[in-house]
Amino acid sequence: MAGASTKGVLSHLSLLEVQARSRKTPPQQPSRVKELKAKAEALMTQRDQLKAEIETHKSLQKLRASMDKQCTHEEEEEEEMAIDSENSQLLRLMARHTQLKDLLHAHDIIGGYNVIKTRKGKGLCVSLTTAYNGVYLENYNLEMDLKPTLRISRDNIPPFIPLKSLAEQSNMQTDIRTLLDPLSQHLNAFAARKQQLKLVKELHKSVQVMESNALCSLLVLMFTVPREKTAVLCSLEYTDHTRCLPTRVHFECEDKGLPDSPEWKKNSSLLMETPVHKALITMKKMGDIV
Repeated sequence: MAGASTKGVLSHLSLLEVQARSRKTPPQQPSRVKELKAKAEALMTQRDQLKAEIETHKSLQKLRASMDKQCTHEEEEEEEMAIDSENSQLLRLMARHTQLKDLLHAHDIIGGYNVIKTRKGKGLCVSLTTAYNGVYLENYNLEMDLKPTLRISRDNIPPFIPLKSLAEQSNMQTDIRTLLDPLSQHLNAFAARKQQLKLVKELHKSVQVMESNALCSLLVLMFTVPREKTAVLCSLEYTDHTRCLPTRVHFECEDKGLPDSPEWKKNSSLLMETPVHKALITMKKMGDIV
């Protein structure tokens, strides 16, 4: 009986142990859940990393595209700049050409001259151009022999221009400009005085030209004063034949006090400092002459 009792106790203990083990199994489930949660979190983290990598890759692609576009734009700009540079160079050359033409034009206007060889190098032909206010006027020529010494053989210089005296005073054997420069001054001053006289006749019908000479170094005009209807004789003397402005202005009038009046003293200064046809315009605007 005792053995059976002992065995029954052991069996009961074994049963209790099995039951106890079966009770210990469920607590293991929360550990599994934690493991799965950890794995899920790891997968989510990996997913987020992949998303970040994808976004970074997209950003890099956009940056490369932008850089490629910028490079292409810069290359196009460089090509345009190269074209612009060629155009600018062409424009500069055209501007330089125009400038040189203007310089040649100015050279002629201020009394320039051209020299060419003639008779197979045995002579020279010098052409002198006259102009006034940018308008070309007469041309004058000198033909010169080179041997045995430089000398003037023929010319069409007006006889009242002191060509012989200028040649004697020059050092033309070593520097022909010592003749041509003063000769050009005389010719251009004469052309300017002659042109002014022409403009007076064309622009001022109420002003009478009473006297003038071939050199246009003397000019006598008659004005009419509007208030008193008085006639005034104005004499302009050009004693410096290299200039186109008078060196002396003289008024004559029945009213002896008129020439000494402040208004007519101003007119005298005006006529000495301004080309006569322009001075007359000012005098008319001031109401001093008709």
